[in-house]
Amino acid sequence: MAIEKLNLRADSQDERFVQLKQLYPELFSDGNLNVEALKEACGFETEEDGYYGLYWPGKNEAKRLARKEATGTLEPVEGDGVNEDTTHNIYIEGDNLEVLRTLKKSYQNRVKMIYIDPPYNTGNDFIYPDNYQEPVEDYLRFTGQMDDKGNMLVANPKSSGKFHRRWLNMMYPRLQLARELLTDDGVIFISIDDNEQANLKLLCDDVFGEGNFVTVFFWEKKQKPSFLHKNIGKIGDYIICYTKNNELSEAFSVDTTTEGKKYPLNNSGNGLKILTFPAKTMKFTMPDCVVKAQDMSEGNIKTKLLNDVTILNGYNVNEFKLEGEWRYSQETVNEIISNKETLVISKIPFRPNHIKEGGEIKKMSNLFTQTKDHYQMETNEIASEQIINLFGKKVFDTPKPIKLIKTLIKAVTYNSNDSVIMDFYSGSSTTANAVYELNMEDLGHRKCISVQLPENLDKMLEKASSENKETIKNAIDYLTKINKPHNICEIGKERIRRAGQQILNQVQNDGSKKESSTDNSHLSTLDLGFKVYRLAKSNFTVFENIRGTDKSALDTLFAAAEKEPLTEGWKERKSSVITELCLRHGFVLDSAITKCPEYTKNEVLKVEDQNQEKTMFVCLDEKIKGETTKTLHLEDGEKFICLDSAIDDQLKVQLADKGRIETI
Repeated sequence: MAIEKLNLRADSQDERFVQLKQLYPELFSDGNLNVEALKEACGFETEEDGYYGLYWPGKNEAKRLARKEATGTLEPVEGDGVNEDTTHNIYIEGDNLEVLRTLKKSYQNRVKMIYIDPPYNTGNDFIYPDNYQEPVEDYLRFTGQMDDKGNMLVANPKSSGKFHRRWLNMMYPRLQLARELLTDDGVIFISIDDNEQANLKLLCDDVFGEGNFVTVFFWEKKQKPSFLHKNIGKIGDYIICYTKNNELSEAFSVDTTTEGKKYPLNNSGNGLKILTFPAKTMKFTMPDCVVKAQDMSEGNIKTKLLNDVTILNGYNVNEFKLEGEWRYSQETVNEIISNKETLVISKIPFRPNHIKEGGEIKKMSNLFTQTKDHYQMETNEIASEQIINLFGKKVFDTPKPIKLIKTLIKAVTYNSNDSVIMDFYSGSSTTANAVYELNMEDLGHRKCISVQLPENLDKMLEKASSENKETIKNAIDYLTKINKPHNICEIGKERIRRAGQQILNQVQNDGSKKESSTDNSHLSTLDLGFKVYRLAKSNFTVFENIRGTDKSALDTLFAAAEKEPLTEGWKERKSSVITELCLRHGFVLDSAITKCPEYTKNEVLKVEDQNQEKTMFVCLDEKIKGETTKTLHLEDGEKFICLDSAIDDQLKVQLADKGRIETI
């Protein structure tokens, strides 16, 4: 069946067409609406072939996996972080697919930048074997929390007939969810090597829309080439970059001009017009003199001075007019003058230039090399030295260097240094480290969310190649020494702790060397903490759909209705229940949670999402007292949540009059 292509160029449809493309870029291919993809998104039968794009067996299943609702939740691991009561940085242990699902409602359109360094699918690494039915139970099995099988990850050798397919199945739903979390002007960077670079490009075209492709950065990752390949010595990796909406994203920049940039006013080929320059508005870098009205055309540049002009002390004494083919309108020239920007002429014939002084951004290059022209980028060798500097030994293979990630973050947040940055393959936590350093350097307040599967290092050691065994042994020995479980998350968290302390020491030392230090004053607001969450089963009872018409099925239905709404032992997990309520109601994990002192008969917690100015009140006491009901006052948009069993019918009526009430 041939693909249908709809031409939606009519003006009356144009706005809706643009909105549809922004909301669902995966429905477009080669600039046209893919009707089959639209049918599939709506749940109709489709034919998977017949249009341009990346296809593999199981793609539709991967799409459905992205749309599944979260079945788990996140529970706080109190005492495992740093400055937990004040920090806005988050570290999450768990399968990133289910974690992204749990974050979707709270963080949709709120993450400015995502950087990920996923498995490269070299044939020697492992991938996540997603279970379409029970994602949380699957995760618990991986991490050894449900049985002793240790089925943590699945090997994906190149000899497998599903080599690329398995990797694509892993990546697709994660990227689809990542796109939903990005702000409208958000950006994603994905590290990759030759094995899947081509497939990843097509996959991202599908998810983000080919019109939102920015570039493929080349990173010179080694100081010397690796000659493991049969034909060539490899020296670099790639970083694929997409925006969520290219129309809204800004230029990428890590530097600004310092001496100004010239913009010539002459533009050959434009229509002739006259520009007027008031007295003392043009700077002349030539000897003082009187220049007579004359034709100053030369070659293909047409310019005519229409009246005499006197130059004294480097400026025009009187107003003068120039006729020519101009790049700017008179309105633009007037705006330049009112902004006190520089207009300059250096010789006769007059060739005016507009100089925009320092502070203008310089677009970045897509080459990250060790040369001065391309950022003097750090390599893998330097990244390993950074790990050794923190831990005393190499405890992680192939970490990314801090400067690489810091450069990417700076490139897209120079105008929004309070943005949320996410890394859901966080590994050794280079991204969190980079956020800390960049905030220290530019006095920013960026927040970092790190997500990592707690891969068991003992199991990894059993499967590791000989070249990786020493590093894993170092990590195990180190975690044993500090009495931590043997998994990658513990390495990542410890790196954040040590990096934060290292930066704190540096800022304090720098401040002590100066009589007055802006860095030292920034110390009180520099966020070097993080709070830890762990993926867990939901605190809410799961009610199964009942099928059948016999009496036993009916009895089962009534029995299910009698179940407690919260699972057994929830009272010992109140902080986990509060977190799950936050996620279910769209509150971010760093929302402020405080006890309300005005309620003396019940413990009522106030939850504030300060960025979106949302507030809710939660009380999980067994009974809501009448005094609490009388005291309760809700503003527009606020809600009060309590146990359904905690209030009788009379109180329900009273609370209903107070505003929006929800019961569990």
